[in-house]
Amino acid sequence: MNKKWWMESVGYQIYPKSFYDTNDDGIGDLPGILEKLDYLKMLGVDLIWICPFYDSPMDDNGYDVRDFFGVSKEFGTMEDIKNIIQKAHEYGMRIVLDYVLNHTSDEHPWFIESKSSKDNPYRDYYIWSEGKMVDGVLHEPTNWGSFFGGSAWNYDKTTDSYYLKIFSNKMPDLNWKNPKVREEMIEVAKKWLDLGVDGFRIDAVSHLDKAPFVDAEAKPGEKYPLDYFKFSNQPMVHPYLKELNQKVFSSYDAVTIGEVGGSASIEEGIRYSAFDSHELSMVFSFDHNWCNNIFEINHPKFLKTDVVKLKQAFNMWQTSLKDIGWVPLNWFNHDQPRLISHYGSKKYPLQSGKMLATVLHLMRGTPFIYQGEEIGMTNYPFEDVSDFNDISSISSYQHHLNLAPDDPVSALRIAGMRSRDNARTPMQWTSGFFAGFSTVKPWLKVNPNYRKINVERLLKDQDSLFYHYQKLIALRKSSQYKDVILWGDFILKDREDQDHFTYLRNYQDNTLLVINSFSQSKTYYDLSKYQILDTLIHNQKKIKIKDQKILLKPYESIVFAVKEKS
Repeated sequence: MNKKWWMESVGYQIYPKSFYDTNDDGIGDLPGILEKLDYLKMLGVDLIWICPFYDSPMDDNGYDVRDFFGVSKEFGTMEDIKNIIQKAHEYGMRIVLDYVLNHTSDEHPWFIESKSSKDNPYRDYYIWSEGKMVDGVLHEPTNWGSFFGGSAWNYDKTTDSYYLKIFSNKMPDLNWKNPKVREEMIEVAKKWLDLGVDGFRIDAVSHLDKAPFVDAEAKPGEKYPLDYFKFSNQPMVHPYLKELNQKVFSSYDAVTIGEVGGSASIEEGIRYSAFDSHELSMVFSFDHNWCNNIFEINHPKFLKTDVVKLKQAFNMWQTSLKDIGWVPLNWFNHDQPRLISHYGSKKYPLQSGKMLATVLHLMRGTPFIYQGEEIGMTNYPFEDVSDFNDISSISSYQHHLNLAPDDPVSALRIAGMRSRDNARTPMQWTSGFFAGFSTVKPWLKVNPNYRKINVERLLKDQDSLFYHYQKLIALRKSSQYKDVILWGDFILKDREDQDHFTYLRNYQDNTLLVINSFSQSKTYYDLSKYQILDTLIHNQKKIKIKDQKILLKPYESIVFAVKEKS
């Protein structure tokens, strides 16, 4: 294995709009990131992933790019991002940007030209199709559903045609079959790499190729079925990425991390990111993101984690890429609920937060922390549909309201539990007005628990979640156990145990035993097979071992250096 710098890094994802506001407009900005680099250095991270700040009409908070070479005025200027890159490098940090390949904004100059006429030189930059007549009525080319609800096609009257848009109407999909499109996107990557960025998180990378335009199978009464396979992980994605790697990525010491949604299998993950694939460095998967009953309930108090399923999801990626690739490690990102609310405990937030952090950071791979995760931020308590900003959350609310028109409360709870807005509420820096994020009302409401959960308060408490994350990062970076954490084999134990997530890490003569309890009750774990040599990190004050069994309190987590008994 050719060891790379990004394998030894710990990442931190920043959602700029919600990170820190310096110009008092209620919106986070690039100078805010620059000002908080000292905080991130104190935490110990050294790989900063910054979500889109490009010029955009903000239909999807920046993922609808109007100009790949411009900075949206609410975020700052090109000088600001240059300053961030320079200061981060001085601190020994690397910068990764979102590289949005699948689509642009409908306000991008390419699309404005593309829709102007059928013979425009930019027409084939996007995916256009004629509608179909059914019983004298014009319909979309196919019945494909969009990720954001409704049809995946949008009608444009200028040329009496439909364009494909698997996200919002304002985010038309690029036509990657067109070599000119690929050349344009190659230039986008080169410009930013030449400016000094250290790589990319590649947004929606699995959607670059589409299936033939044949209707998806629909359930009774379903008008627009969402069939991921119609535009996910189609065959030509891989040649496109090999071309990008050959013409751009391989010429720079850059890390590339693909977002592979759409039910990507482990086999697909290997095709994207195996060391010999010549495509990407790593891929984010979502197999571990929904290992609970969130899609079956109408109230968060009924949430229950399927620990066996969760272990299986992590184990699959850990073992399948053991000798042939590398994985990024993350609990969630800007599109998923907050960790404590999703897999943690409202009754034991500190203990469960520390336990969940330990589960992830002792695995093989490159960990990524999402902003606010390190202080235990939680889901927002939505009280009205007007609290939502995210278009997919509003769509979800309306969908569930249509199913049960007499129960708007349940519709709100269901949409709220899964809402992407949960991860996007402003970062909670202090107990002051607007959580120290801004001096004015923020673009999205601040979680009302900010007086208790904020950076300022946690930095004063040596037992806080922040310092647990800091210790986990230090173990990976500079402890005597660094090599076993970085390079050791991952061996899942107790596969069918619904209470405990335990695994071993083996490297040369070193073995770590990582024990994590998901139980809200006291449990026991058998240690009779191990000789304990050292304790690396623990989320409780005392260790209780009797008769070769450790008594675990609710959500207790502990890492031992051990020697297995023969």
